[in-house]
Amino acid sequence: MTETISPADLHPRPHLRRDRWTDLCGPWGFAFDDADRGLFEHWFDRAEPFDREITVPFPPESERSGIHETGFHRVVWYRREISLGDDVRHGRLLLHFGAVDFRAMVWVNGRMAVEHVGGQTPFSADITPLLVPGEVQVITVRAEDEPRDLQQPRGKQYWEEEPGYIWYHRTTGIWQPVWLEPLRKVAIAEIRWTPDVDRFGVRMILRLDGPPLEGWRVRVLLRGDLPTRTLADDTCLLSGRELRRDLLLDINDAAIRRRRTLLWAPEHPNLIEAAIELLDDRGAVVDRVESYFGLRRIEARDGRFIINGIPIFLRLVLAQNYWPSSLLAAPDADALKREVELAQSLGFNGIRIHQKIEDPRFLYWCDRLGMLVWSEAANAYVYSDRAAEMLTREWLEAVRRDYNHPSIITWVPLNESWGVPDLDRSAQQRDFVRALYHLTRALDPTRPVIGNDGWQHAVGDVFGVHDYAPTGEMLRERYADRETIERTFRHVRPHHHSLLGEGTEMTDEPIVISEFGGLGFVPQASEDWFGYGQFASPEALLERYEELVDALLASTALAGFCYTQLTDTAQETNGLLTVDREPKFDSERLRAINSRPSKAVPSEILDMLIKHEVERRRRARGQK
Repeated sequence: MTETISPADLHPRPHLRRDRWTDLCGPWGFAFDDADRGLFEHWFDRAEPFDREITVPFPPESERSGIHETGFHRVVWYRREISLGDDVRHGRLLLHFGAVDFRAMVWVNGRMAVEHVGGQTPFSADITPLLVPGEVQVITVRAEDEPRDLQQPRGKQYWEEEPGYIWYHRTTGIWQPVWLEPLRKVAIAEIRWTPDVDRFGVRMILRLDGPPLEGWRVRVLLRGDLPTRTLADDTCLLSGRELRRDLLLDINDAAIRRRRTLLWAPEHPNLIEAAIELLDDRGAVVDRVESYFGLRRIEARDGRFIINGIPIFLRLVLAQNYWPSSLLAAPDADALKREVELAQSLGFNGIRIHQKIEDPRFLYWCDRLGMLVWSEAANAYVYSDRAAEMLTREWLEAVRRDYNHPSIITWVPLNESWGVPDLDRSAQQRDFVRALYHLTRALDPTRPVIGNDGWQHAVGDVFGVHDYAPTGEMLRERYADRETIERTFRHVRPHHHSLLGEGTEMTDEPIVISEFGGLGFVPQASEDWFGYGQFASPEALLERYEELVDALLASTALAGFCYTQLTDTAQETNGLLTVDREPKFDSERLRAINSRPSKAVPSEILDMLIKHEVERRRRARGQK
């Protein structure tokens, strides 16, 4: 195995990085198994069925995979030969999958390594016991994805052969990175960071994948982003597989007390880098990982989103994060960063990832560049005990995987009653929504949770409302102030659905118009098109966009908005950018519209004046 990480190549797991890992993306053997014969015929122990080649991690429905077959293929197989050398002779070897849609079985050298259910979350296997003498080892993967199973969490993947309405091509099999990682016999398995702004520190939970020996210790080194300096150097004794440790920064340090140099927020996304070493009784390093966290506090109270005690108005854009040549998978690592940069360039301070649990590398760039994130599950479309179990399992894995990302400020397990279509009439489905909400809060009490975004509000810390009103006047009539919003919630049904579910009342939760707009150009006569409004020219569309945004910014009671959507996606041609990520109109004007201050957050007016004065003085001094 060789060193593959470089400064330009981001690790597939940003919060638990080791220097040595091997990327297994690239060419794999591939086979469709439409008759589902592979298990019976032991394809996991044979080479001849794999008569095609696929480029991992692109799904076989995509162009970039080299397969590009969009029909129904319920079962697919992958095969890859790897050469290890001597690197794992005295340790272990882990095989990691970022995501395989939907049900995966993995063999190494013909022997079962791991099974996993859930198309959006990662899994791993210690394959050391399955290795055979010699350098060449064989990995085989079977992926099963029922295209018409509406109980299966699927997000925007359509259950018909061709995309239609608001749904897109399916993704089958591997669609996130695959990699190998050599480890010692006992190693660090998980790190969980919980920032504590009030105490100016962080709580660390560290878990090992085996019992430490007597006298083993953990050393934690924290370094600040700005300025680059050591903030803490802490060593403590291990007494078991789990360590809980509060790490407090020196409040007497004058530089540290300049809180903006360390706190994380969109306008100053400072990250604190961490190096964690597992030491044996002689002080030798047994394992070393690198991680990071953001020192920030998120609150949803008094009708506002508040970050580190400062109210913020959410200017979100809905992102499907599908690409024309690679579908659910990003075309490359740079595309994930570019998506964040594009949203920021248009004046948005956050992204709502829609019906997809996004690649951790995308979330890394949101952390690094200061982009807020609403994290949302991929939902099923019908309710059953089986559907509830599958969604719950996958959602809990997602919350656990992404807990450390400071950019994530809201958890959204359900959208528009997808998977709970009888929420108004079914006590069982209401119980499920409430259970998901409380379970999410139990695992992460630090972030707001929306039980069901957009439609019936069964339970949640935020009211998310989807309203595709075509004019600014209608939005003003519905959301101008608290009084009009209360009337809208009780008597208006923006999308045919009551906004207040049975037994729910408005209190002091923030209210966010979490979908609106959806504007696009008049389609060609032969074009398959979907959107919420048609305009003949870029100027006309931008004028309507400005009208809608101004109406929401004029509200004294809203906490934010989320525009639908960032890019055109398949037949949904209502993006601010084309499917190739090109702007449809003047980006600077769009940015200026989005950046106008909100009446709901009066401090934004003062902040804007201060910013303009600082820029004026810089120009006067001849600075950029």
